[in-house]
Amino acid sequence: MADRSAFVVVANRLPVDEVTTDAGTSWRRSPGGLVTALHPVLAAQDGTWVGWTGGVTSADSPAPAPFEMDGMRLHPVSLDRQELERYYEGFSNSSLWPLYHDAVETPTYRRSWWEAYQRVNRRFAEAAAEVAADGATVWIQDYQLQLVPAMLRALRPDVRIGFFLHIPFPPVELFMQLPRRTEILHGLLGADLVGFQRPLGAQNFLRLTRYVLGLRPRGAGVEIDGRLVHAAAFPISIDTAAIEALAADPLIQARATQIRAELGNPKTVILGVDRLDYTKGIEQRLKAYRELLAQQQLSVPETVMVQVATPSRERVEHYQSLRVNVEREVGRINGEFARVGVPAVHYLHQSYSRSELVALYCAADVMMVTPLRDGMNLVAKEYVAARVDLAGALVLSEFAGAAGELRQAFLCNPHDLQGVKESLMRAVHVDGAEAARRMRTMRRHLRSHDVRHWASAFLSTLGVPGSLDAEPLDDEH
Repeated sequence: MADRSAFVVVANRLPVDEVTTDAGTSWRRSPGGLVTALHPVLAAQDGTWVGWTGGVTSADSPAPAPFEMDGMRLHPVSLDRQELERYYEGFSNSSLWPLYHDAVETPTYRRSWWEAYQRVNRRFAEAAAEVAADGATVWIQDYQLQLVPAMLRALRPDVRIGFFLHIPFPPVELFMQLPRRTEILHGLLGADLVGFQRPLGAQNFLRLTRYVLGLRPRGAGVEIDGRLVHAAAFPISIDTAAIEALAADPLIQARATQIRAELGNPKTVILGVDRLDYTKGIEQRLKAYRELLAQQQLSVPETVMVQVATPSRERVEHYQSLRVNVEREVGRINGEFARVGVPAVHYLHQSYSRSELVALYCAADVMMVTPLRDGMNLVAKEYVAARVDLAGALVLSEFAGAAGELRQAFLCNPHDLQGVKESLMRAVHVDGAEAARRMRTMRRHLRSHDVRHWASAFLSTLGVPGSLDAEPLDDEH
């Protein structure tokens, strides 16, 4: 029992990346917001993080043994190549992901994928049961592990279980398409607290428990097997102070100036930073920009767009076709409006460090975050946090969860190309004083609602004692 933990995080990925050098293989902590929020709690309570390392295992190459890093115990879970294809690329990212994002692309359902999803979820649940101390708190993360709460409760009825969904939760009409809808709902109902990005997600969940399972919601919860399962919204955020510190660094500021010079010192730099994902609205954004150039409302070289598209899930068919479409649109824009040595769009299909991204945020006059559907979208929040100069303007989709908090952004409907164009032009021509007023208000919100506040609010609502100072969130947040 001595090596078990009172606090356990269960996520698809461990918060580390494998690094191979001439000296051998080692691990480094990944820069994600989730580990930033949870590291202090894990370190204070000798907590354990259960997750996949990102590598494919086999009989000759098993998962690493549990190890420690930065005060966290890390407990690897194995995935073989077939499970990677069926559980991760299949059911998680070709069935659940498109369905939960309003079926922007048509979901695909295969029985073998579901079987792998069940099998891997049970493996995660068993790992969590193994490392959790008596009466421990276990916090399960995201759509890949929706069966784990109920599986873990069957194995360890003594533990307190929280679940947080980082992506949108769909309405009844969409969720009903899912062949395994009943099992998913029962899986989530194994938790004591189910958290969502926005209040509508919690409402959708409670409606479904009544419509599909015949359960009666009680206030902001639902009773099952003599337990009350609470559902509420906890909007995730960023490490605001860390982004601000980077943005204020003279080296980052110098890099931002250098980026503008490399772009030809245009009057207006428009920036997009996204994973290359069909939910992000990259094609629609490029088409809006092309139309504005064609109508001579914008012109080259006075205006330039930089689109960073981080590689993502490149083995999944939807993502392969998206890349072709985006690169075709970029080629069309540059073919029609660029000059020799002066492109209209700088398209960057690669990953960037956090410091380089912050420099790009500081260099951009307008940030375009226009997803067709997004649980939250932390890029929008990062851009606002980086604008310590109170300059810049944010064009933000109404269908990003962040729109519920960053109300001073220039909001748009990404499905309405004319509306996107109008919002972009308002952002391009905004008066400096108005831009500063909008940015100041959004920045004030982010300072009081950072990622640590999010984690503290969730865990306080779950009833985790000690080391947390935030008040529980109510359903209005």
